[in-house]
Amino acid sequence: MCTVYLSISPRSQLGTFIVNLFVVFFSSSLVVAETGWFSFQNGGLNTSAKAMEVKQTVQLEKKWSIELEGYGQSSPVVWRNAIYTTAVRGDNKENCIVAAHDLVSGKEKWSLTFKNPAPRESTYYVSKAAPTPVVDSHGIVCLFEGGLLVSVSHDGKVTWRRDLLDEFGELNSNHGLSSSLEHNDESVFVWIERKESPYIISVNKKSGKDNWKASGVGGTSWATPRLLNVGESQHLLLSGSGHIIGLDPSTGKRLWDFTGIDGNTVPTPMPLRDGEFLIGATTGRGEGGGGNPAAFNGVIKVGLVDDRWSADYLWRCEKATSSFGSPVVMNGLAYFVNRSGVLFVVDANKGHDVYSQRLVSSMWATPVKLGNALILPFKNGTLQVIAEGNEFNSLGEIKLWEDGATEGQRGSFGGPVLYAIILIEDAVIARRGDQLINIQIK
Repeated sequence: MCTVYLSISPRSQLGTFIVNLFVVFFSSSLVVAETGWFSFQNGGLNTSAKAMEVKQTVQLEKKWSIELEGYGQSSPVVWRNAIYTTAVRGDNKENCIVAAHDLVSGKEKWSLTFKNPAPRESTYYVSKAAPTPVVDSHGIVCLFEGGLLVSVSHDGKVTWRRDLLDEFGELNSNHGLSSSLEHNDESVFVWIERKESPYIISVNKKSGKDNWKASGVGGTSWATPRLLNVGESQHLLLSGSGHIIGLDPSTGKRLWDFTGIDGNTVPTPMPLRDGEFLIGATTGRGEGGGGNPAAFNGVIKVGLVDDRWSADYLWRCEKATSSFGSPVVMNGLAYFVNRSGVLFVVDANKGHDVYSQRLVSSMWATPVKLGNALILPFKNGTLQVIAEGNEFNSLGEIKLWEDGATEGQRGSFGGPVLYAIILIEDAVIARRGDQLINIQIK
């Protein structure tokens, strides 16, 4: 049995994006998952039971690409031999689509179309099916920016469906909804950080009924809820607009509120060690950052102080800042990519600078670990594999489409965008708005 890393989902085409990294366990050479999502966005930590040791150059070869119905910015998710995607279709995103494709061939297994509870003009400035679903043995749960929350079995049957707009009112936000779903064995966590009365709900996966409902952060966010192990318990992290809060995932009770941060509306907290997480912050376009934006990127630790939960920085970066993806950690090094496409590598224990490198393009997604190497997924459709270590070493790359290509369903600024990749054994499944692409690693 081996571990498979799934990643990366952004949000709107303004460049405010979130990341979703799943870990799925597979068995057999046909890559059939026996269990589902195991650790949401593991942040590049070495949890693989069968890590690929990359020592020399890597060959990346495009195996197949398929056109998807509609347009979506979410990451695919995988269970057994199926890839699941979400998308929207229509000038006003009237239709929400959930589809399943064969993992090996890309052939469509089934597709379901739902009416959008809150149609909104499809423009470059608002998200398009940005929230990434969650998957387990019962099926997948999907969230759409119009307020549709739906559970679908693996054979394409609707288990339950909810209209959050009808239940809790309008989902009003400047650039649409992009916060993806988080979950554990029993519950899925749905975060609606809207302009007024933001909320998060814990929903029973089997019944679709609420376990609890709590207030959100109360500020702009396109990040995703994250479960963090803290001792023998877990905290549910919400990061947005100058705040990171921790909730009890079983009750929704607020445990702590950290306010010593700025520019954290986009990157998602990445669990690192017990009670510790890596946080990225971006600057510009109203993100703040003060005189030293790098000081808001680093590692935060949650712990008890005088029998009360609190959070504070263990270390802060000297130069590194983030962009639309979240930072990751691999073998003691933390990797940050800024708005200009510069990679900063720092010591994950102390935060000292190791090296920096200008990359081939900006990045709207998050790097994914490949054994002892890292896959960098660039906005322009380039995948590059780099070696671990204290200096930049490119092991191979591939361009998935030609510059200037157009996407079928109202593309984005500057042409197509690479929104997500999934690493499965020796294959990468890449997602752009209108396509799935299979890349073999040799």
